[in-house]
Amino acid sequence: MAIRYDLWLTPDDKPRHRRVEQALERFFVARFADYPHLRLPGADPYDYDAPFNRLYDALLARARDYCEREWHYVPTPAQLNTAFFRAVAHSPKFVLDPRDGDSP
Repeated sequence: MAIRYDLWLTPDDKPRHRRVEQALERFFVARFADYPHLRLPGADPYDYDAPFNRLYDALLARARDYCEREWHYVPTPAQLNTAFFRAVAHSPKFVLDPRDGDSP
């Protein structure tokens, strides 16, 4: 299996990697706008049928295609994951169920 990830092939090109990671985060935030408010996983975060988990898989695949098409860049799974959760943190589209959050 050949190494394809740009981060691994050109580790010293840090400005490009940062630009792509920022673009990925913007991509995710823009895609979140297409959905109604979503509850973050509660009691079972590993429930693969939960809307958030299905959204995660679908959007990571779309983001990978976006990067290859628009940036001619193959992101690592870690870059995709980090950008996704940074976007979740900045997006008002996600709701934490009060019973799952920290108590006041």
